[in-house]
Amino acid sequence: QLELVESGGGLVQPGGSLRLSCVASGSFLDSYAVGWFRQVPGNEREAVSSISSTGGTINYGDSVKGRFTISRDDMKKTVYLQMHSLQPWDTGMYFCAARRGHWASLKHYDYDIWGPGTQVSVSS
Repeated sequence: QLELVESGGGLVQPGGSLRLSCVASGSFLDSYAVGWFRQVPGNEREAVSSISSTGGTINYGDSVKGRFTISRDDMKKTVYLQMHSLQPWDTGMYFCAARRGHWASLKHYDYDIWGPGTQVSVSS
């Protein structure tokens, strides 16, 4: 049974950077596509980025294109989200999620395994 745990969140000033990690346990990660999503209370879960099981297909939400980079290291069972030029509207709880198979969906309802989340706050 695959389990996910996120880390790397925190408080950062506008224009700053953070790198989030999503570490898997309980199973090998290389059979799963992984997505990053974020949510602010009262709002819908927003797609940030996704990566296919092979790493060959990567997608980004429009609001993060050019600023965020997703990558994976299956030997370490970890998916990373490098975030640059962070802005206050990037604030939220960031979740990683996995789905068995290749397809790197940006739809949260396509994922059935979720981590507990890590909080990112961007403020001066």
